Amino acid sequence: MNNVKPSYSLTAKILHWGFVGFFIYGIIKSVDDLNQLDESSFLKFEILFALAFLFILTGRFFYMKKTQKTSLPINTPKPQRLAARLVHLGMYGALGAIAITGLMIGLIFWLGLKDGVLIETVVAIHELAIPLAYWLIAIHISAAIYHRLLNDGVWNSMVPFLKEK
Repeated sequence: MNNVKPSYSLTAKILHWGFVGFFIYGIIKSVDDLNQLDESSFLKFEILFALAFLFILTGRFFYMKKTQKTSLPINTPKPQRLAARLVHLGMYGALGAIAITGLMIGLIFWLGLKDGVLIETVVAIHELAIPLAYWLIAIHISAAIYHRLLNDGVWNSMVPFLKEK
């Protein structure tokens, strides 16, 4: 191994993999049609889910920023380090945008502004953030697999299965 930093903490791993599960659940239960928000209990659930999503995402961001260091080897080229940082920040931004615009859609819908440029604009931003998040997650997973193939310890620092030798 090339001077790899220690593994991420158990808390970091729980936050990472727990959020993955939370995000997958969000994808599965996503709103198919804005008219579903007419049902009060459905709207309340969506608002609570978005608030929890944002809370966990924000908590995870600050926990990782304050307590964890990158597991990239010291000899990782600067452009690769920058790319890793941009992808991570981009994922937080896109995921945050999904939750924030989702909350805005709920509020606008609750206020009765179900048609018009305001809700169309917020829905458009929401619908742009979703594939952006998917692309950034795909890049993140591809980079993890790349590091697994390099056998440089990065994979082992966060992934609890298919350990490097």
